[in-house]
Amino acid sequence: MTTMKAIVQETYGSADVLELRDIDQPTAGAGEVLLRVRAAGISRGDVHLMTGEPYLLRASFGVRRPKNGVPGQDVAGTVVAIGPGVTRFSVGAEVFGIARGSFAEYAVAREDKLAHKPSILMFTQAAAMPVSGLTALRALDAAGVHAGQSVLVVGASGGVGTYAVQLAVASGATVTGVASASKTQLVRDLGAADVIDYAEEDFADGSRSFDVVLDIGGMTPITRLRRALTRTGTLAVVGGENGSRWSPGMGRQLHAMLLNPFVSQRLTMVMNKEHFSGLERLAAHAVNGSVASFMDRPFGLSSTADAVRHLVAGKARGKVVITV
Repeated sequence: MTTMKAIVQETYGSADVLELRDIDQPTAGAGEVLLRVRAAGISRGDVHLMTGEPYLLRASFGVRRPKNGVPGQDVAGTVVAIGPGVTRFSVGAEVFGIARGSFAEYAVAREDKLAHKPSILMFTQAAAMPVSGLTALRALDAAGVHAGQSVLVVGASGGVGTYAVQLAVASGATVTGVASASKTQLVRDLGAADVIDYAEEDFADGSRSFDVVLDIGGMTPITRLRRALTRTGTLAVVGGENGSRWSPGMGRQLHAMLLNPFVSQRLTMVMNKEHFSGLERLAAHAVNGSVASFMDRPFGLSSTADAVRHLVAGKARGKVVITV
């Protein structure tokens, strides 16, 4: 059996559980391809799967330990083998998308979760896009963002936020971002017309109202978010960090859905969809220059634990990516 280097975790916990080891190389099954990984992005979802929190996640991903011992989802790389039934790719194709166990030299991915990598993108740039970019696309689709609207993006400097700002600007909306003072210039570089420093200004004090509010991974209660909306505006809640070890972090989304029928505003939740159709939309945006990957400093595969710590500490400016 051919071996490879990979990041492995045998138990749930902090980044300390991540170890670089030599393990057996995976093989592609029906409808799958084997990738030589060139770069892999790190998202908040990876952190949740690493820690096993909230605990309800373990019902699907392993009760006592992760079912898949190699973490990672975002991927960009080269196809080195194809399984039965694969028709969209051939050996040698450069692709990006979602793969299981992408923190490794090789990873297996389903054909329908990959798209061809635009030649203008480096592997690191492409690896930053899948999870965050797809989530941002879903958020804008759910909110129905279009030209002429005013859009507030809460969490504008994070992985999803950087894409949400750019996609909203590309749609013709006027965007205001919410971020920390140290990341104000980054958000302006994304195309935001204005940036609110959340430590100095309350974006939900009712002094300003927006047609759309995209709340990305925050903790702001629905009642406060509604104050930032126009009377018939739309709120899209993306993710959420509520600090509970048991809850899947869906409390605010469920609150929004229950309240929606009784208010003039439209309140909705966003769930990601991992499909090549969305990846192809992101690729098209990248080719025409309307979307770029804003990445933090690079990390190597052997420094994956440090990269995760960097993300968890809230120090990341844009997407955190490891090179393989």
